[in-house]
Parts: sequence; C-alpha cells; structure tokens
Amino acid sequence: MRITTINKFAVIIFCALLLNINSVRAEVLPYLSLYGEPKYTELKNFDYVNPNAPKGGRIVLPAYGGFDSFNPFIFKGVPAYEAAGLTFDTLAVVPSDDISTAYPLVAEKFDLAPDHSYIGFIINPKARFHDGSKITADDVIFSFNSLVEKGSPLYKIYYSDVERVEKINDNEVRFYFKPQSQNKELPLILAQLPVLSAKYWEGKDFAKPELKPMLTSGPYKVSKFEPGKFVVLERVKNYWAQNLPSRKGFFNFDEMRYDYYQDTTVTLQALFAGNIDLREEYIAKIWVTGYDNEQVKNGSIKKEEIAHNNTAILQSFVFNLRRPQFQDKRVRQAIGLAFNFEWANQNLFYNQYRRLDSYFSNSEMAATGKPQGKELSILKQYAKDLSPEVFGELPTPPYHADYRKTREYLKQAVALLKEAGYDFVDGKMVNLETKQPLEIEVLSNTANGASFTRVMLPFISNLAKIGVKMSFRNIEVNIFKNRLDNFDFDMAILSYPMSQMPGNEQKEMWGSLAADNKGSMNWAGVKNPIAEELINGFIKAQNKDDYLAYIKAFDRVMRHEYYLIPQWYAPYQRVAYRDKFEHHKTDLKVGLQTMTWWMKGAKK
Repeated sequence: MRITTINKFAVIIFCALLLNINSVRAEVLPYLSLYGEPKYTELKNFDYVNPNAPKGGRIVLPAYGGFDSFNPFIFKGVPAYEAAGLTFDTLAVVPSDDISTAYPLVAEKFDLAPDHSYIGFIINPKARFHDGSKITADDVIFSFNSLVEKGSPLYKIYYSDVERVEKINDNEVRFYFKPQSQNKELPLILAQLPVLSAKYWEGKDFAKPELKPMLTSGPYKVSKFEPGKFVVLERVKNYWAQNLPSRKGFFNFDEMRYDYYQDTTVTLQALFAGNIDLREEYIAKIWVTGYDNEQVKNGSIKKEEIAHNNTAILQSFVFNLRRPQFQDKRVRQAIGLAFNFEWANQNLFYNQYRRLDSYFSNSEMAATGKPQGKELSILKQYAKDLSPEVFGELPTPPYHADYRKTREYLKQAVALLKEAGYDFVDGKMVNLETKQPLEIEVLSNTANGASFTRVMLPFISNLAKIGVKMSFRNIEVNIFKNRLDNFDFDMAILSYPMSQMPGNEQKEMWGSLAADNKGSMNWAGVKNPIAEELINGFIKAQNKDDYLAYIKAFDRVMRHEYYLIPQWYAPYQRVAYRDKFEHHKTDLKVGLQTMTWWMKGAKK
C-alpha cells in the first residue's frame, strides 16, 4: 500500500561561481550531463517509447482530493496538479532512463561556462505558447522571478544560489551563480524550469489562486473542468514540440480526463463500472483478492506489475519535532520499536512488501554496514559533533519475528523512555518533569482509504501496553493539506518522493530554512547542521564517487536520528486497466509511463 500525499509540482534550481560574461569562453552543448557522457549522444527518441505510436482516443484516469486553482506554483489554494504536468513545457527534459542528463525542449542548446560560473539557455525559435506567441528570454526571466518572489516559499530555497539572471538576446537567457557555490547539479535542475508567459500575466496577481486555466505551451490544454470533480485535457494538435526527439512517442491520447475521488478504494469499482480506464493499485490485499471477477477472467480488464528501479518512495510515520515530546530521539526510537511491520506484511499485505530501511532504499545510495573509504573520511570531519554510534553498524528497523520478539522490543522501548525522563504513573507513561502523559495523534487522509486503520490497530495496541496513548485520524484531503502546511500535527503518514539523483530538493525536505517555512516539505521540522553540510556536499560533488560518499554519509546520520518510522515499498507498480490500450514493452525498469501508452486500433 502506497500513501497518497499532497503532491508538489516538480520544481528545481541551480548555482555556481560568478564571473564576467566576456572572461570565460562557454561551451555550447546539445545536452546537459551531470556526470560523464549521456546515454543518447544523438537522440532520436527515448528507448522506453514507441516513436511511431498512433495518436487518438481518450483515457479517463483517477485523481484524488480536489482542486480550486490552476496555479501549481503558489502557496495558496489546492491546484490541479495533474493538469500542471501536462500543460507546461520546461526548458529541457530529463528522461527516466538517463536521470543525470537533460535533453532539449524549450531550450534547443545549452551555453555552459567551463568553470560552471553560469548556464545559458538558447531558446528554440519554434517554441510557442498555445496562442501562437513566441517563447522568449523575457518569458524565462519572468518565470524565474515570479517563482522566487511570489511563488511557494520553497522556491526561494531552490533558487537561493542564483546570483542573477540576464537576457542576452530574445533567444538566450543566462543564469549566473553566486561565488563559491560549486553546485554541480543546478544547471541540470534549472533546465527543468517551467516556462510561463510574461504577457499573459501582465496586470494579474501571480500569488493569487485562479480557476481560469492560464496560457501555457505544453502538449495539452484544459478544455473543460468542474472544480474538485474533474478536469478534461485536450491534446494540442499543432503542439510546437511534437516532432522533437524528446517528445516522440509521448502524449498519444487526444483527450485525457481526470475524475477526482476521495478514496483510492472507490476507484476499483469505478474501473469495473467503466467510469475510469486505468488505476494503480496501492493496497496489496485488494491486488490479490479484489480482482476476482469475470472482467479480469475474460481479459477485458488486465492486471500488470511494472518493474521500476526508482529510489523507493520514503513512506513513513513522520514525527513533528516541533512538538516537545518528540525532541528527544530516544522517545522517537521507542515509539518506532512498537510498530510491527512483519505482522502487517503477513496478515494484511500478503507478503508483497519490503521494509524501508534507508532514506534511499532500492538504490545504490543507501548506506550499508560500517562507514568505510570516502564516506568514513567525510564523517570524521564531524566526529566531535556526532554520536560514536554513527561510526558503527547502522540501525535497522525492528524485526518482529513472533510475540516474544515483540515483547522484547517493548521492554527496550520502556527502557529508552525511562532514560528520556518518563515512567509509569497510574498505568500511563508520564514525563516526570512536566507531569504530561505521552499521548500521540497520528494523521492520515481519506485518499489513503480506511484500510490503513487495520495497520494502525496493532501499533496502537502495542503502545498501550507500555502506557502510551496513540490515536488515529483519517481526515479529508484538503484539511490534511492545511494541517501539514501549518505543521499542525503530532505524527502523520506521509510520503517523500525521493529522486533517483537527490540534490537541492533535499534542502526543502530537511533544511533548517524550510523547517520554518509554512507549506514546505520539511514536515518533520529537522534542523540538523551536519545533515545540511552533507546535503551541500553531495550537491557540490564533482564526480560520482564523491557524490555517493556524501549521500551515504547523509543517509547514515539521518537514520541514527530516528526522525521517521519507515514503512514499506515494492520494486514494481501494480496497474489494472481496460483492454483498449497498448504500451511499449521494454526491459528498462522505468515504471508506469502512462504518457507513452496509446489506444488499440488508433491510426498513425
């Protein structure tokens, strides 16, 4: 079971050293590669698409929650995120099978200074908004400035290392980086900047939620909608980029409709009734037992497990460190000992899941064993401020083999709580100094379905045995978002979408500045100076060995702090769909790529 959280529209940044324009000869490149040569030196199309896929037809997909705005870049409102990703073009495209390289879209070439003091984007002269107006350097500059000045607070963090942005001419814009930033990743990340129309926004308040679809340049545009109920996207027939190599094989449906639901389980019946065409299954029990009907048996509905090599989504119980009871990591560790994943996996999930044990599970970035080599050298720089435990074996989630082991873990939890100043008073675990009993409310949202209650009951029961009162609330999606944005919770069930190339976005999840910005993804309220130094380390790393060493050191330090109780993941996505679609068969583990699917029987 995967947790649906408040998605954030993918948004990014960059930086390096500031020099005079004329003092450095830049290298004009057909792509931006973070480390070494790209996979596609002469791109014709990405390997996981069918470049000859026919266009046509309609697909209906589920969305969850609701929306009251089409502006996904601001703090206020609940945007229709599904529309955002399909209506906006970015400067470049990072494919799923070459995650360290950006290929041309709005920018046809990249003007990169050898010393990384700036990055320039040379705009494709064919790039157009949907009204036919040309995309220019002024639009790129407007987009950047609007996000920083009026967008969600996270953008100030993302773009904080950009010294200035400059128009070279109508077709070229250049971003200069702050001295000493050494941020190797930022040119690649800034290449993913969504491009907005400066002319469209004249006289309008960018910071205000708006239900009127804005002028965009992407493969689809909003054709009709009803707030909170549905959005219909129409394929732009004269889409300016449809023949670019980075777009071939994508966006094959003439119409895409998103119907909004409050609960993922309801969409199963919507699939059987023909109201939607495809859904991803998040609940293991339903995947095993819920599709035993004639439509599946006769093949009119197909089930498929699609492998991926993505870094696992970091689905967790998240502590809010702003709450005084969670500021002692021994309390956090003790609570984690009471969660019995093995029981849930066997009795609820049909053993379909693996336990998350790292911030970067299912990847080469997860720390293992004791620190060695470059990772050890990095950690030694902070030895005086790190617990000696960091230099030993990694903490691993408790393995509840049987009830005896559970009893042992609960005894360990009591010992930790006593060390932290708690003890039993009239059967309750009480802070002996403040006289406050240890009570915890855990929040989830209705999009996750009532089924999560089954997971919580044994957790609640185990904690009750040691005098800790835990309650569980499943609340409406928009209310849940508001509580998160204002950091108004004790614990919450949340998912961090971890990148395959973690970088600047980690500041938004764990950085001190983000911890004080309402609406940020630093839900836990982490303020860890060493972790921030390590984030800066892998952002600035100039080669992959250093990058991996810093990120493993970061993983190790974070795991020793018990900010989260990690849950579970699967190395594949479970998808059920009506038998009227086809998709490219590939050995590449790129996961579900709905935008590359096409209708059966559609003509080229």
